Amino acid sequence: MSNGVFRILVVLGIGALLLSLSVFTVNERERAIKLQLGQVVQSEYDPGLHWKIPFVQNVHKFPRRILTIQDRPERVFTAEKKALQVDFFVKWRIVEPVKFYTSTGGSLQLADGRLSEIIKNAVVTEFGKRTVAEAISVERVDLMRDMLVNAAGTAEDLGVELVDFRVKQVELMEDVRQAVYAQMSAERQRVATELRAEGRADADRIEAEADRERTVILADARRDSEKLRGEGDARAAEIYAEAYNRDPEFYAFYRSINAYKQSMGNSGDLLVLDPSNEFFRYLNQSDGTP
Repeated sequence: MSNGVFRILVVLGIGALLLSLSVFTVNERERAIKLQLGQVVQSEYDPGLHWKIPFVQNVHKFPRRILTIQDRPERVFTAEKKALQVDFFVKWRIVEPVKFYTSTGGSLQLADGRLSEIIKNAVVTEFGKRTVAEAISVERVDLMRDMLVNAAGTAEDLGVELVDFRVKQVELMEDVRQAVYAQMSAERQRVATELRAEGRADADRIEAEADRERTVILADARRDSEKLRGEGDARAAEIYAEAYNRDPEFYAFYRSINAYKQSMGNSGDLLVLDPSNEFFRYLNQSDGTP
């Protein structure tokens, strides 16, 4: 190979190297900034092929996709000073690459660490405003929204946007769990006691009402029976009077027969009287004459 051909190949190789160092690509999943001697000279590149000055300018690329921070569960305290263990995750993305580079040096690891501290502060702050019941049930949605708002303002200083903040699980610490269980048990016992007391009061009221109705019914029955008995006695007296007026002798005979039945109607009865006694008047008159 002659020297001339060698020189041409060297020049072409250097040219190809310079060309490769002068070109960079940005795809749709990336954000990029161009620096010159450490100073940002351009940002917000569209996807495609772009140019730079070799050895003077360099390019930093950052992911455009949504990233996730999922740290270990955090121990927090509620407004009641009860400890909770909170497991959460945060979705975030880079929206201002220049600000992100200047605040973190372009390090995703450093950004994760700083965002974790911001998020933990928001978690501690918002849980500290709420009771256990509010934190784990009725205000869960409001809680996550407030934590997102609390942390979003500080995160903007890093050039990032917090997309979503989710609490996966909230667990009571063992000592708090036992206290809560005891409180729940006491509350259930209180409710049960109230229900039993209400039941006894209703039972007493129903029993008293039944006794009152029974007394009224019996009184009405006794009144009606006395009325009917009085009417029956009056009618009987009237019938007896009519019978006596029609035939006094027959009435006397009838009354004597009833007296015999009442005095000697049972087996084993013994009656000791003088046979000539007036009581045996009709028995002694076997011929039936008075």
